[in-house]
Amino acid sequence: MKIKYLGHSAFLLTESTGTAVVCDPYDPSVGFSMPKVSADAVTVSHHHYDHDNVKAVSGNPVVLDKEQGYELPGVVINAIKSSHDDRGGALRGENVIFKFRMDGLDVCHLGDLGEECSTELIEAILPVNVLLIPVGGTYTIDAEHAKEYVDRIMPDVVIPMHYRVKGCELDIDKADEFISLFDEDCVEETDGEIELTRDDVDGEQTRVIVMNRSVK
Repeated sequence: MKIKYLGHSAFLLTESTGTAVVCDPYDPSVGFSMPKVSADAVTVSHHHYDHDNVKAVSGNPVVLDKEQGYELPGVVINAIKSSHDDRGGALRGENVIFKFRMDGLDVCHLGDLGEECSTELIEAILPVNVLLIPVGGTYTIDAEHAKEYVDRIMPDVVIPMHYRVKGCELDIDKADEFISLFDEDCVEETDGEIELTRDDVDGEQTRVIVMNRSVK
């Protein structure tokens, strides 16, 4: 499968036969624009402008924004209800976590997760090979809480999202603090897109992959 980082919390996930899903497309109000992409489905973790710009995705995709399951050719999608804050949703409402089964890999997009790490939520999320996790704080979990989730989930690959980059208009932190919580030899940086197979997940070590936003 291929994972392309579109910026902010948006990703394009593509299964080996071509089935494509976009997660949390954003509005240009974040400070930069979504690349042009087409997909079979779009997942929306919650209806805030920086996560639900569905019209930016072409291809007449089905929109998933509720706690439900869905199947596409080669892809199984499950949704898990969670909170956008640490007060049970009282401040910012609910957040939907999406899990994708693609090419034998379990990929989890945590959306704008804001709640404390709990055994119940961890058990609902597991197993996870690739974890897409917010790290910028303010509106989501911060670097320290994100590291706790990583330590509890123990994915093979972690890709940080929802952090401050050049041009970002949101009051969130950079990814530096989160990255600093890992050994240097576990962290790598890459442009745009990565491709993963079952051979890349051996369960021995968690890799942190910092992806630069694709602008194409």
